[in-house]
Amino acid sequence: MHPSRPSMDPRPAAHAKLMRRPNEAWRWGTTLLAGATLLWAAGAAYSETTVAHGVSTFGDLKYDADFPHWDYVNPDAPKGGQFTTWAFGTFDSLTPYILKGNSAAGAGLFYDTLMTGNLEEPDASYGLVAESIEYPEDRSYVIFRMRPEAKFRDGSQVTAQDVVFSYEILKEEGRPSFKTTFRDFDKVEALDDFTVRFDFNPEGPLRELLMTAGGIPILSKAYYENVDFSESSLDPPMGSGPYTLAEVDPGRRVSYQRRDDYWAADLPVNKGTTNFDRRTYEYFADYTTAFEAFKGGAYLYREEFSSKVWATQYTFPAIDEGHVVVETLPDGRPAGTQGFWFNLRRDKFADPRVREAIGMAFNFEWSNESLFYGIYGRTDSFWENSSTLQASGPIPDAERALLEPMAEFFPEEVFSEDAFVPVASNGDNLGDRRVLRRAGKILDDAGWEVADDGFRYKDGEKLTVEFLNDSPSFDRVINPYVENLVRLGVDASMNRVDAAQAQEREKNFDFDIVTQRFSMSQTPGNELEQIFGSVSAATPGGVNMAGVSNEGIDKLIRIIADAESREELDVAVRALDRVLRAMHIWVPQWYKGVHNISYRDVFARPYTDTPPPLSLGTTSIWWWDADKAAALEAAGAL
Repeated sequence: MHPSRPSMDPRPAAHAKLMRRPNEAWRWGTTLLAGATLLWAAGAAYSETTVAHGVSTFGDLKYDADFPHWDYVNPDAPKGGQFTTWAFGTFDSLTPYILKGNSAAGAGLFYDTLMTGNLEEPDASYGLVAESIEYPEDRSYVIFRMRPEAKFRDGSQVTAQDVVFSYEILKEEGRPSFKTTFRDFDKVEALDDFTVRFDFNPEGPLRELLMTAGGIPILSKAYYENVDFSESSLDPPMGSGPYTLAEVDPGRRVSYQRRDDYWAADLPVNKGTTNFDRRTYEYFADYTTAFEAFKGGAYLYREEFSSKVWATQYTFPAIDEGHVVVETLPDGRPAGTQGFWFNLRRDKFADPRVREAIGMAFNFEWSNESLFYGIYGRTDSFWENSSTLQASGPIPDAERALLEPMAEFFPEEVFSEDAFVPVASNGDNLGDRRVLRRAGKILDDAGWEVADDGFRYKDGEKLTVEFLNDSPSFDRVINPYVENLVRLGVDASMNRVDAAQAQEREKNFDFDIVTQRFSMSQTPGNELEQIFGSVSAATPGGVNMAGVSNEGIDKLIRIIADAESREELDVAVRALDRVLRAMHIWVPQWYKGVHNISYRDVFARPYTDTPPPLSLGTTSIWWWDADKAAALEAAGAL
């Protein structure tokens, strides 16, 4: 799981549910009954287990064992054509699960997993390579029975030994975050060629671990007998997924070809999905060039994250001629945690008052009116735009009861004040003196006093802040913020670097403040350790951008992971949201609950105005419309 660039960047936000691929499900074996409860002998003892075609965090699955396809797809969607879009920056690798190198967009397409999700159920997983799963009531272990028909690209079978190998190599040589992910995996063993068992630490977050195991990308053990997994490469890795490599031009373009011999093409889970013959990502070093290339037809699909571009530049001739479609569609997910993240590993940010004061200097209201054409709302929650997960107002009894036993780890304001909401500034005046005076008083109280040169010092150290930025379009946001910080007495600056340098510095947490965005799950769980947990604070390449290391936060994350009902989960997530906001680990930015998209009119899709709640499904359930494409080609527009 990795953070993505913010909402002026086309790359999708990192999702908090690790490695769970949507758009696919599994077929039920003919010899087992869905949801059957069986008694298995273990010597003289018996234990109750559930055997099923899928699993849900809470409650029942929407789809039964013999479902023909997802409700939201067109099962008769034609195959063919291409889907092309753009990516920011550069890449030099097709190996997405190691720290070395920068992996190309879409590199996960090479792989299948044991289980997968869909675009409707945020807390459900169904079998893909696994035909059935078996687990006890406490979920302390899980047994996956695999489909013998599953094949790697070279025609070799996908076996339980490959699953065990994948777990072991990812843990030992993969990104350091895998060690955190697999921390509570006690044992993984192949019971036979097509049966694999995962045993979990009985004290671990058992509700989540079953689905984490089901989401491990399956690598070929035989392939890596002759290939060094830890080294980045532009050779296509051996996988069992629906696409293989078509073309790669390092740093400029990567293209994937749909496999005609994909073993799972006819499964109900894949009906109406994986419709494009080719998927291509064109890389650009800046947003302006990328947009101009779209206007010229260099790629077909674009989701627009720049409010200025959306408001002022979607007026080119191809739109007027009907060759390019421009749409705004609803986004059913929480809006995401986009903000300026402090690096708490640095001593100057240790005092939350300093972080609060620096946050107050960001005049969102001015930015929204002057830069964003008023299209955004101010983010205040890590689960913004979620009616069930976002904390609000004074602390309610249920959250108080949960947090008071851990009160020593949290700011007192958690219990005495409303959930933190950023101060509103004057939208007509960037340097709102009223707000800056309040921020200055907070810094005074924290011991950072203004010296004769106009900057603030404490114990002989100047208060400096550097914004790490790899996006020219963010200059116009950060530079006014820097101006306000200088007015406040902070020696602030922006350092714009190229994408490769930014990625390397972020991997090693070499920054003061950086902009990142996460798209948070509607059913959060133990993956929150990677974003906010102490265990991940010092893990290179991890996504705990702020370096949060707090025993109370760790306990809250575990309570969330162990929640036995949706109500318990919602209360615990709201409590975590309340605490994190009071800690001022970031300066929240902005959000919009819609997708602004444009595309050459060559696509069709199974919905009109309302997409599935979890995704637009552009690369999974849309398809190439040959008649539309022919019309554009005849008009010289394709």
